[in-house]
Amino acid sequence: MKTIRGFHRLKEAGEPISLVTCYDYTSAQIVNASKIDAILVGDSASMVMHGHESTVNANLDMLVAHVEAVRRGAPDKFLIADMPFLAHRKGLERTMNAVEKLIQAGAQAVKIEGLDIENPCIPHIVKSGVPVMGHLGLTPQSVHQIGGWVVQGKDQDAEALILEDAKILEDQGCFSLVLEMVPADLAQNVTLALNIPTIGIGAGAHTSGQILVFQDLLGMNAEFKPKFLRRYLNGFELIRDSLDTYSDDVKMLNFPSSEESF
Repeated sequence: MKTIRGFHRLKEAGEPISLVTCYDYTSAQIVNASKIDAILVGDSASMVMHGHESTVNANLDMLVAHVEAVRRGAPDKFLIADMPFLAHRKGLERTMNAVEKLIQAGAQAVKIEGLDIENPCIPHIVKSGVPVMGHLGLTPQSVHQIGGWVVQGKDQDAEALILEDAKILEDQGCFSLVLEMVPADLAQNVTLALNIPTIGIGAGAHTSGQILVFQDLLGMNAEFKPKFLRRYLNGFELIRDSLDTYSDDVKMLNFPSSEESF
């Protein structure tokens, strides 16, 4: 998938879309060689790569550096970059400066959390030639406002609001929409109501596609066990055991061997 047209073609064909969130050159090289359709460089880099407790610590310089690294490692994948915390809420000029830096770093689209109908930034970004991915449900940049990492859209009023906001984001020109931690029935209803594809994370099986973080699906964090996560590898134990074996070999003078020496 090279452009946003690929998202629409897959949606029209009823073929699910696969995305991963990726942050570094080495991981991006692996993703580039895989069947994954597209990559998100997420503000979750703040947590996964830098050890912060939330995404609000991600800033523009951090995201630009990660976008540059991922683009070098994955030149063949469609690349979306998160707009970091408050980057699109400091006036249109500063918003566009942030978009400019992310696109020049190698992104082909930006993702913006939530909807503020009084903030005209999404239509302006789209009209300026930059694709925008929306994001509803659990919006991690607003974790303090919404009261934690909890499922959104659980009552009728909240469900109706998410559906309404999704339609507005489509009307504003978003080419796709992330639905995070919402009931599966709601995610299905939103998907059926929109012409643009929906990408789920903790949103059930009836979205247009799914996204997981590279390190999460590979089981790199032994303590992170959300309900929506399926681990495809026990990476933490495999890597730890390999490091232990290397350490044992060094201490027992088994490494390097004569074949590994000059």
